[in-house]
Amino acid sequence: MFKQMPVSAMAGLLMTLFFIIIALFAPWIAPYGIAEIVGEMWAPRSTEFLLGTDHLGRDLWSRLVYGARTTMTIAALSTGLAFALGVTLGIWAAVVGGWIEQLTSRLVDLVMSVPTLILALVILSVMPGSMLTLILIMGLLDATRVFRIARALAVDINVLDFVEAARLRGEGKVWIIFHEILPNALSPLIAELGLRFIFAVLFLSSLSFLGLGVQPPAADWGSIVRENRQGIVFGVPAALMPAAAIALLAISINLVADWLLRRTTDLKGGRHG
Repeated sequence: MFKQMPVSAMAGLLMTLFFIIIALFAPWIAPYGIAEIVGEMWAPRSTEFLLGTDHLGRDLWSRLVYGARTTMTIAALSTGLAFALGVTLGIWAAVVGGWIEQLTSRLVDLVMSVPTLILALVILSVMPGSMLTLILIMGLLDATRVFRIARALAVDINVLDFVEAARLRGEGKVWIIFHEILPNALSPLIAELGLRFIFAVLFLSSLSFLGLGVQPPAADWGSIVRENRQGIVFGVPAALMPAAAIALLAISINLVADWLLRRTTDLKGGRHG
């Protein structure tokens, strides 16, 4: 599989692995603590401070490294929650059909009728901005998008001949879901997983930039941008570094996701169980 991977997808995969390694080994990679004041405000880059310092004199490289761990952890867990709920409910609704499918679909439409960012801001304004709260809110809101994708895939697969053959053999709904529908929907869902992860990173960064995301002393890339945004007026690039990291991560995962989408087989062909 990797031998057939184009150069762009390989570059995206290597860059994604680079970010994952930084997030996993943040305490060993960062030279200073996340809240440790080690120099003057907005000090320039030097051998001591690889990317300079932030608005309080903290090492910016260390903040970015720890911010990568926070950003990617929250995004990964919320995306996992969204897919666990969305895929389960979406496929189940498509297979069961009837009033259950109509009820769940209309509830999802109702939630999606409200802009996600506005709904999240309203909820977070009355709830503590802890990491658990962020994961739950982001996961539940994003599950509505995953539900619609999973349901659409399951509806297309559910009417194919090999699924009908499984019903005629007397197979139950659970068997059909796990042996016929889910395997055939897995490839596009995996590609969508990468895209939803990027949306989660951008969503978290937006919340943090608005002050309702990750709270001090913890930091994510969005909060680092917010803290150092005034430096742009004075030509200090401290706010641009985390913004560049967000963009680079998004591009890297998109390159891999696009490659996976191109490799996705036509659902009409199906895979016989």
